[in-house]
Amino acid sequence: MKDATEIIIRPVLTEKSVALQTLPAASPRTGERVVRKYSFEVLRGATKVDIRRAVEQLGRCEVEKVNTLTVKGKLRRTRRGAGYTRTWKKAVVTLRSGQELGGVLGQAFEST
Repeated sequence: MKDATEIIIRPVLTEKSVALQTLPAASPRTGERVVRKYSFEVLRGATKVDIRRAVEQLGRCEVEKVNTLTVKGKLRRTRRGAGYTRTWKKAVVTLRSGQELGGVLGQAFEST
């Protein structure tokens, strides 16, 4: 198993991912609560269990679930010809109710 700092490469900060950090979730099953979802670029070979352990270790919080997806590289054309951007793995981590991201990962989100 890789070290936690090797598994999580960087936080993904887009308009959508920032909006997901304090998403109100009102459903009959959950009731009124705030769902905190954070997006990270992770190692391509990392499993959901590896990502969960890394976030819990670095963020000092409890993870409810982890969703992963592979972002395919896009075709980019330049004067020298065509090429592709790299393919990378994205993880959307949902924290348990009442939890906040702290530690090293919390500082990464606050500084940007």
